[in-house]
Amino acid sequence: MPNWTHRDTKRARELRNDATPAVRELWKHLAKSQLGVKFSRQMPVGPFFADFLCRSRKVIVELDGFSHDVQPERDRSRDELLLREGYRVLHFSNEDVLGNAEGVIEIIRQTLQQEPTPGPSRKREGSA
Repeated sequence: MPNWTHRDTKRARELRNDATPAVRELWKHLAKSQLGVKFSRQMPVGPFFADFLCRSRKVIVELDGFSHDVQPERDRSRDELLLREGYRVLHFSNEDVLGNAEGVIEIIRQTLQQEPTPGPSRKREGSA
């Protein structure tokens, strides 16, 4: 990813505190590595904020509500940049999460299984 120097952690904290009901619901399923990988929420990724980010698998989960309906071109260009940087971006509507959270979780789980697993840590190489 291009080298951005500023990380707006204050804004990320505000977004976490003002989370929508759909974001809060999905976080119940992604928190504490329940899918076998760590997700963070409202994480800065370059100049953008990912609703949910799994750094180790380079998977971003976005929940699309009203703001996404009125700015589809902005979302498309953001996704293109993230894809070029190796991220896989999944989009779900707030209604998908609130009406079928288990289905959303299953799609995320399947996507994580498709992604290559990270390589071994250099510290662990050769240790028994």
